[in-house]
Amino acid sequence: MRATELLAAVRDCAPVSDDRFSSDDGEPADIEVCGRKEAVFWKADLDIDCDGRPGRHCNQRTDPLFCDTTAFQQSDGRQLSAERLPYVVVPGPSHRWNHKEHDVRRGTVAAVIHGDRVRYAVVGDIGPADIIGEASYALARNLGIRPDPKGGGAASGVTYILFKGSGASPIENPGAAAAQGERLARELVGRS
Repeated sequence: MRATELLAAVRDCAPVSDDRFSSDDGEPADIEVCGRKEAVFWKADLDIDCDGRPGRHCNQRTDPLFCDTTAFQQSDGRQLSAERLPYVVVPGPSHRWNHKEHDVRRGTVAAVIHGDRVRYAVVGDIGPADIIGEASYALARNLGIRPDPKGGGAASGVTYILFKGSGASPIENPGAAAAQGERLARELVGRS
Protein backbone atom coordinates (compact mmCIF):
# COMPACT_ATOMS: atom_id res chain seq x y z
CA MET A 1 0.00 0.00 0.00
CA ARG A 2 1.44 3.36 -1.01
CA ALA A 3 1.41 6.28 1.42
CA THR A 4 -0.03 8.62 -1.22
CA GLU A 5 -3.07 6.37 -1.74
CA LEU A 6 -3.83 6.15 1.97
CA LEU A 7 -3.31 9.87 2.52
CA ALA A 8 -5.73 10.62 -0.30
CA ALA A 9 -8.34 8.39 1.36
CA VAL A 10 -8.15 10.45 4.58
CA ARG A 11 -7.64 13.86 2.99
CA ASP A 12 -10.99 15.24 4.17
CA CYS A 13 -11.78 15.50 7.85
CA ALA A 14 -15.26 14.91 9.21
CA PRO A 15 -14.59 15.60 12.92
CA VAL A 16 -15.74 12.97 15.41
CA SER A 17 -14.07 14.55 18.44
CA ASP A 18 -16.06 17.13 20.40
CA ASP A 19 -12.95 19.19 21.09
CA ARG A 20 -9.38 19.37 19.83
CA PHE A 21 -6.18 17.87 21.21
CA SER A 22 -2.68 19.24 21.77
CA SER A 23 0.41 17.53 20.44
CA ASP A 24 2.31 18.24 23.67
CA ASP A 25 1.83 19.94 27.05
CA GLY A 26 1.57 23.68 26.58
CA GLU A 27 0.94 23.47 22.83
CA PRO A 28 -2.26 24.80 21.22
CA ALA A 29 -5.19 22.39 21.00
CA ASP A 30 -5.55 22.23 17.21
CA ILE A 31 -5.76 18.52 16.34
CA GLU A 32 -9.11 16.91 15.57
CA VAL A 33 -9.96 13.24 15.42
CA CYS A 34 -11.65 12.65 12.07
CA GLY A 35 -13.83 9.77 11.03
CA ARG A 36 -15.18 7.66 8.27
CA LYS A 37 -17.47 4.65 8.50
CA GLU A 38 -14.54 2.22 8.74
CA ALA A 39 -11.83 4.28 10.45
CA VAL A 40 -10.85 7.21 12.64
CA PHE A 41 -7.73 9.24 11.91
CA TRP A 42 -5.66 12.25 12.87
CA LYS A 43 -2.53 14.06 11.79
CA ALA A 44 -0.06 14.96 14.54
CA ASP A 45 3.48 14.64 15.78
CA LEU A 46 5.01 11.41 17.07
CA ASP A 47 6.30 11.34 20.62
CA ILE A 48 8.13 8.20 21.70
CA ASP A 49 6.35 5.87 24.12
CA CYS A 50 8.85 3.58 25.83
CA ASP A 51 6.42 2.23 28.43
CA GLY A 52 5.93 -1.43 29.21
CA ARG A 53 8.46 -4.18 29.67
CA PRO A 54 11.91 -2.71 30.31
CA GLY A 55 14.63 -3.44 27.77
CA ARG A 56 17.92 -2.12 26.50
CA HIS A 57 16.42 1.02 24.91
CA CYS A 58 13.35 1.53 27.09
CA ASN A 59 13.98 1.73 30.81
CA GLN A 60 14.30 4.22 33.69
CA ARG A 61 17.82 5.26 32.62
CA THR A 62 16.94 5.99 28.99
CA ASP A 63 13.49 7.51 29.53
CA PRO A 64 12.83 9.96 32.39
CA LEU A 65 9.08 9.33 32.03
CA PHE A 66 9.38 5.52 31.84
CA CYS A 67 6.49 3.49 33.24
CA ASP A 68 6.80 -0.31 33.42
CA THR A 69 3.13 -0.85 32.57
CA THR A 70 0.94 -0.31 29.53
CA ALA A 71 -2.85 0.02 29.47
CA PHE A 72 -3.06 -3.31 27.62
CA GLN A 73 -1.10 -6.53 28.02
CA GLN A 74 0.06 -9.41 25.84
CA SER A 75 -1.99 -12.58 25.54
CA ASP A 76 0.19 -14.17 28.26
CA GLY A 77 -0.50 -11.30 30.68
CA ARG A 78 2.95 -9.69 30.41
CA GLN A 79 3.32 -5.99 29.65
CA LEU A 80 3.83 -4.96 26.05
CA SER A 81 7.37 -4.23 24.89
CA ALA A 82 7.69 -0.78 23.27
CA GLU A 83 11.04 -1.91 21.84
CA ARG A 84 9.56 -4.88 19.99
CA LEU A 85 5.91 -4.12 19.33
CA PRO A 86 4.80 -1.36 16.97
CA TYR A 87 1.92 0.26 18.82
CA VAL A 88 0.08 3.57 18.97
CA VAL A 89 -1.25 5.40 21.99
CA VAL A 90 -4.81 6.73 22.07
CA PRO A 91 -5.89 9.56 24.36
CA GLY A 92 -7.75 8.59 27.49
CA PRO A 93 -11.55 8.90 27.29
CA SER A 94 -12.77 12.41 27.97
CA HIS A 95 -15.28 15.05 26.90
CA ARG A 96 -13.09 15.53 23.81
CA TRP A 97 -13.34 12.01 22.45
CA ASN A 98 -13.83 8.47 23.72
CA HIS A 99 -12.09 5.89 21.56
CA LYS A 100 -14.38 3.11 22.84
CA GLU A 101 -17.42 4.85 21.31
CA HIS A 102 -15.74 4.46 17.91
CA ASP A 103 -14.94 0.75 18.27
CA VAL A 104 -11.25 1.38 18.99
CA ARG A 105 -9.97 -0.98 21.66
CA ARG A 106 -7.00 -3.09 22.76
CA GLY A 107 -5.23 -4.39 19.66
CA THR A 108 -7.15 -2.30 17.13
CA VAL A 109 -5.07 -2.26 13.94
CA ALA A 110 -3.60 1.04 12.76
CA ALA A 111 -1.83 2.24 9.63
CA VAL A 112 0.68 4.97 10.44
CA ILE A 113 2.21 7.12 7.71
CA HIS A 114 5.34 9.25 7.81
CA GLY A 115 6.80 10.55 4.57
CA ASP A 116 6.48 7.75 2.03
CA ARG A 117 6.41 4.97 4.64
CA VAL A 118 3.32 3.09 5.78
CA ARG A 119 3.71 0.82 8.78
CA TYR A 120 1.11 -1.18 10.67
CA ALA A 121 0.65 -1.27 14.42
CA VAL A 122 -1.88 -1.96 17.15
CA VAL A 123 -3.45 0.16 19.85
CA GLY A 124 -1.27 -0.71 22.82
CA ASP A 125 -1.50 2.08 25.36
CA ILE A 126 -3.66 4.95 26.58
CA GLY A 127 -2.21 8.39 27.20
CA PRO A 128 -3.34 11.69 28.66
CA ALA A 129 -6.90 12.76 27.81
CA ASP A 130 -5.83 16.03 26.18
CA ILE A 131 -2.75 15.01 24.14
CA ILE A 132 -2.53 13.03 20.91
CA GLY A 133 0.37 11.80 18.76
CA GLU A 134 2.39 9.09 20.48
CA ALA A 135 3.71 5.70 19.40
CA SER A 136 6.10 3.00 20.58
CA TYR A 137 9.85 2.95 20.13
CA ALA A 138 9.46 0.06 17.65
CA LEU A 139 6.95 1.89 15.47
CA ALA A 140 9.08 5.05 15.36
CA ARG A 141 12.10 2.98 14.32
CA ASN A 142 10.06 1.21 11.62
CA LEU A 143 8.95 4.60 10.25
CA GLY A 144 12.52 5.88 10.06
CA ILE A 145 11.94 8.28 12.96
CA ARG A 146 14.64 8.62 15.62
CA PRO A 147 13.24 6.47 18.47
CA ASP A 148 15.16 8.06 21.37
CA PRO A 149 12.63 8.75 24.18
CA LYS A 150 14.64 11.79 25.36
CA GLY A 151 14.90 13.65 22.06
CA GLY A 152 13.56 11.55 19.23
CA GLY A 153 10.20 11.51 17.53
CA ALA A 154 8.77 13.68 14.77
CA ALA A 155 7.56 17.24 15.31
CA SER A 156 4.75 16.84 12.75
CA GLY A 157 3.74 15.04 9.58
CA VAL A 158 2.50 11.73 11.00
CA THR A 159 -0.93 10.36 10.04
CA TYR A 160 -2.59 7.74 12.24
CA ILE A 161 -5.46 5.67 10.78
CA LEU A 162 -7.22 3.29 13.19
CA PHE A 163 -9.52 0.69 11.66
CA LYS A 164 -12.73 0.41 13.67
CA GLY A 165 -13.65 -3.04 14.95
CA SER A 166 -10.34 -4.59 13.90
CA GLY A 167 -7.96 -6.43 16.18
CA ALA A 168 -4.66 -8.25 15.82
CA SER A 169 -4.59 -11.57 17.60
CA PRO A 170 -2.51 -12.03 19.56
CA ILE A 171 -1.85 -8.34 20.21
CA GLU A 172 1.92 -8.94 20.40
CA ASN A 173 2.14 -10.38 16.86
CA PRO A 174 3.27 -7.60 14.46
CA GLY A 175 2.75 -9.93 11.50
CA ALA A 176 -0.94 -10.34 12.32
CA ALA A 177 -1.33 -6.54 12.54
CA ALA A 178 0.50 -6.03 9.23
CA ALA A 179 -1.57 -8.62 7.35
CA GLN A 180 -4.87 -7.29 8.64
CA GLY A 181 -3.73 -3.67 8.23
CA GLU A 182 -2.74 -4.14 4.61
CA ARG A 183 -6.13 -5.68 3.80
CA LEU A 184 -8.06 -2.96 5.64
CA ALA A 185 -5.97 -0.21 4.04
CA ARG A 186 -6.72 -1.58 0.57
CA GLU A 187 -10.44 -1.66 1.40
CA LEU A 188 -10.30 1.93 2.68
CA VAL A 189 -8.57 3.13 -0.50
CA GLY A 190 -11.04 1.16 -2.63
CA ARG A 191 -13.98 2.97 -1.01
CA SER A 192 -12.52 6.42 -1.56
